[in-house]
Amino acid sequence: RTLEAGTRLEGVDAAVVRLDSAEGTPTVAAHGLSPDGAEAISGPPDGSPARAIEVRYRYDDTVEHPETLISGGLAVPLVQKGSRLGYLAVYTRDATRNFGDDDVKQLEALTERAAPAIENARQFREARQLADLDALTGLHNRRYFHETLARECARAHRYNRRLSLIVFDVDDFKDVNDEVGHLGGDAVLAEAADRVREVIRSADIPCRVGGDEFAVILPESGIDQAEHLFGRLQAAISQRPIGQAGRLHISAGVAELKPEDDSISFFERADDALYRAKD
Repeated sequence: RTLEAGTRLEGVDAAVVRLDSAEGTPTVAAHGLSPDGAEAISGPPDGSPARAIEVRYRYDDTVEHPETLISGGLAVPLVQKGSRLGYLAVYTRDATRNFGDDDVKQLEALTERAAPAIENARQFREARQLADLDALTGLHNRRYFHETLARECARAHRYNRRLSLIVFDVDDFKDVNDEVGHLGGDAVLAEAADRVREVIRSADIPCRVGGDEFAVILPESGIDQAEHLFGRLQAAISQRPIGQAGRLHISAGVAELKPEDDSISFFERADDALYRAKD
C-alpha cells in the first residue's frame, strides 16, 4: 500500500522500498518496476542522516526511446524510534519533472505511517521464527514439524506430488549421556544438527522432534532420494568424532507418502521403520 501510494504522487511512475538487513542482504520491493535488480536510492556515502535524497539520471545520446527510462528519483528514509529501517524512493520518467519540498513532505507522511507497520511486522516475524525453532539445535521444533508435515501432505495429495520423510536418531544416545553427562549430550545433539544442515537441500525441512530424534521432510522427493539423503546424513555424522562422544552412528526410518496417508499415519510409518532399524 505504501508503494501504491507513492506512485499516486503527481508525475511519479514507480516506487521502491529498500529495507536494510542485519544479514547484509536488503529486502527490496517495487511497484511500477520489476523488483529484480531494483534498488532504492541510498543515503550519503559518509552515513550522514539526510532528510531526503534527489537524483537525476543521464543517458547516452544513442539510447533508443529515452522517454521510457527513469530520469530522476526522490528518496526519504524510513525511520522508527530513531532507527533507520531503509528508504522509500519514487521515480519519474518525465525529464521535466523536478521534485520539491512538497514532494518530500508527502513522502515523509507516507513513511511516518509505514515505518511502524514495517517494524511491527519484522518483530512479529522474528518472534514467530523463534517460536518455531528448537532452542538447543536451531532446527525447527516438534510443533512446527507436525504443522508443516500436515501442510505438505495436503499439498502433495492435492497436486499429486511426491513427498518423503526421514525420521532418525542417534544410536545408543543414553550411553552417550551416561558417559559425557547431559550437558555433553546436548553439545553432541547441537553438533549433529549442524552436520544435518550441511548436507540437506534448501527445499528440505529439518526438525528436532524430541530428545535425540530428528526428522527431515523432503517435498517433491521419492523414497530413492530420501534413502540417498539418509546415506549422506549417516556419513556426515559418523565420518568424524563429535566432541567427547567420539564417532557416532544414526538409525533411520524412511517413508514415501501413499494415497491413503494423512500426516499422522505417514509419520507413524516412518517412526515404526526407525524402530525396526534399531532392532
